[in-house]
Amino acid sequence: MKLNTSNILLGTVLLGMVLASCEDFLDKEPPSYVIPEDYYRTENQIQAVTNTFYDKVIPQVQGAFSDNSTDIQSGFSANVKYAEGQWKVGMDNDNWKWENIRNINYSLNATLLRFKNNEIGGSKYNIEHYIGELYFFRAYAYFSMLKNWGDLPIVTEALPDNEAALVIANKRRPRNEVSRFIIANLDTARTYLKDNFDPNKNRISKDVATLVKSRVALFEASWLKNFKGTAFVPNGEGWPGKAKDYNAGYEYPSGNIEKEISYFFEIAAESAEEVAEKYKGRLTRNTGIVPQKEGDVNDYFYMFGAVDMSVYPDILQWRAFDKSKFVTNNVEVGIQFGNFGAGVTRNGIERFVLSDGKPWYAKHNALIYDDTTIKNIRRNADPRLAVFLKEPGQKNVFKNMEASTTHAVPVEPYPDILNSDVEKGYSTGYTLRKGGTFDKALCENMLSYNGAICFRATEALLNYMEAKYELTGNVNEGFILEYWRAIREAAGFSGDAVHPMLTIQATEMEKEKIDWASYTAGKQLEDKVLYNIRRERCCELFGEGLRSMDLARWRSYDQMLSVPYHVEGIHLWNTPMEKWYEDAGLISNGSASANVSSRDLGEYLRPYEKNMTSGNLYKDGFIWKIAHYLQPLPIRQFILTADDHASPEKSPLYQNPYWPLTPDMSAIK
Repeated sequence: MKLNTSNILLGTVLLGMVLASCEDFLDKEPPSYVIPEDYYRTENQIQAVTNTFYDKVIPQVQGAFSDNSTDIQSGFSANVKYAEGQWKVGMDNDNWKWENIRNINYSLNATLLRFKNNEIGGSKYNIEHYIGELYFFRAYAYFSMLKNWGDLPIVTEALPDNEAALVIANKRRPRNEVSRFIIANLDTARTYLKDNFDPNKNRISKDVATLVKSRVALFEASWLKNFKGTAFVPNGEGWPGKAKDYNAGYEYPSGNIEKEISYFFEIAAESAEEVAEKYKGRLTRNTGIVPQKEGDVNDYFYMFGAVDMSVYPDILQWRAFDKSKFVTNNVEVGIQFGNFGAGVTRNGIERFVLSDGKPWYAKHNALIYDDTTIKNIRRNADPRLAVFLKEPGQKNVFKNMEASTTHAVPVEPYPDILNSDVEKGYSTGYTLRKGGTFDKALCENMLSYNGAICFRATEALLNYMEAKYELTGNVNEGFILEYWRAIREAAGFSGDAVHPMLTIQATEMEKEKIDWASYTAGKQLEDKVLYNIRRERCCELFGEGLRSMDLARWRSYDQMLSVPYHVEGIHLWNTPMEKWYEDAGLISNGSASANVSSRDLGEYLRPYEKNMTSGNLYKDGFIWKIAHYLQPLPIRQFILTADDHASPEKSPLYQNPYWPLTPDMSAIK
């Protein structure tokens, strides 16, 4: 059996897809691990290469759709990882792909060699910046893999198409070593990247690299701390890496896991502080106004859906779209049509404190939490929720009303929870308009050109708060409270509500049980400061795609190992909202044709428990398997790298914890 190198860490660089939009040099010379003689020789060529990786590597937050399949946001379809026995080991897994890393390695090494030999024409200043971008891309591509797989092979070269070399390269390094490698690449990127290189902020900057450094370090520190002693960390009980000779005698670079945890938390705090100190006084502020006419000003609101995001100081990097070049998206349409079914859950709503800074259940001087209508929720809500939560009767568009499009929804309707059409239905009844602009001209189907946020500075303040508190256990240490107040002020709080201690003192953990982030390793947190740091992070970054990463590093799914979780939406039954649907034909009998959940299950809509027949995998709630924190490696990779090309156990690879080495099998535990 000949090794199919297209399925493993391929050494021959197939740059056709990567560089086709730059120049057709591959038509002149076959791709090879030998550097093409007529490329990587000009500044423009190096820039063209780096440009291609922006689409392939960098995340883009478009609208409020990005935290789907978590406890705060749910769509029409539930993720199979929450059902018994449905997530199975495959022969292949599309996420085990090394094309990006392989092509980045080739481009980076080719560029470095040319640069060292003074063989690249153009501005040295610009070329150095592009080299910094390539180091950043490699770091971020590896971080994306780390989140899925944990331990990984570390490869820095475009390997030759040689079976022996490729098999050796498949040896997995412990996850903390991978994180150290990522951070080292970010540090190198920072030495090349130039300040203010791109005034429009469409390109990677030193601040972006520093922010991501804090994110990676915080992720790894949290993971090591919360999974300490388990098979998910090096040398933990049952760690599969120990069964391989090359990892059998592994020792932590810091000496032990406790020191390794501190090492990463310290990096997270230091790098986050570096960014936070530059932007803490420049955060875009929420005026509390939901724009409903020309002249209504709220930069915080518009920041998330602006066509030109360069004017917002705290957006560190963003992607521009251009209708004239057919580079568009469908953001504005999605926001107006129920966010493509990505609804906010009851838990998502209750994460937000009220405008006085206290949780919804606390004793308030004058404020009342009332979720019997969406209007009532907004009345006293956290200013962020108040401006983003869509309410029936609000205008969805008022700009460029003469634009010709059939996709605009001029006025927000009652949420259509009975419609399962992904374009028109509302899965939970709650939706956000975070990312919208009220512009009818942006409502052409697939022709919207709202910008997309990639990185913003507020995350640095949040990263610092968490890392510093984890290191010290003292909320008064360093700049924790200063940064927290800065976030609250920018969010639109005022008076005593700006002070986080008010929220902390009013928190009752018993009332926070539906929040997954209130748990670590199956036990609810007792530390109210740490919990509220997590809460603030959730509310500020809501819908921006970081929730699932955070829940994983906090180990916040374990409680579902024993107690199923019921996703809930609007307060449907015995409220005025029930009357919205009286004439629409509510069917709540639990049959396959039911369009809402039964009131016998509770007063809140349960979007996955309408159909209570045996055919519904989620009728009894969400469950969890400990294996699901990481993805299973595809079996084909074991076979390809085994010395007999048949026996998975003979591969240098090892399977992730509690996943079998047999295809089409579910997690062991």
